[in-house]
Amino acid sequence: MTEALLDIAEVAGRSGLAPSALRFYEKKGLIAPAGRNGLRRTYRPDVLDRLALISCARSAGFTVAEIGRFLVATPGDTDLRARMAVKARELEEDIARLTRMRDGLRHAAACAHETLVECPDFKRAFAAPAQPVPR
Repeated sequence: MTEALLDIAEVAGRSGLAPSALRFYEKKGLIAPAGRNGLRRTYRPDVLDRLALISCARSAGFTVAEIGRFLVATPGDTDLRARMAVKARELEEDIARLTRMRDGLRHAAACAHETLVECPDFKRAFAAPAQPVPR
């Protein structure tokens, strides 16, 4: 049984991306159309998974070029793997910072302390994490 192809409007609607973004990603080699239906590009349904990965990577700060390299990476791409490890550490730092922000905002939303920013619990949420002592 052949899977039904999706036209560019369907892919745009399901992915939340503009058709121009899909054409841009196609031009950059991140996605490939399955063909055309008249003048409209068509895609296999699995393009939605790839677009979800691309969107997640973009929101994490990856460039289109980095994503392109990532999508074709093999176990032997040691330089790319090293860059991925660095990016993973950066994301961990971002997650920790955003978690502190979330926790501080949750506390502030319910805090009765006069001048929220002077609340010890609120301040603690934004305190810089302890740095490891060099050996």
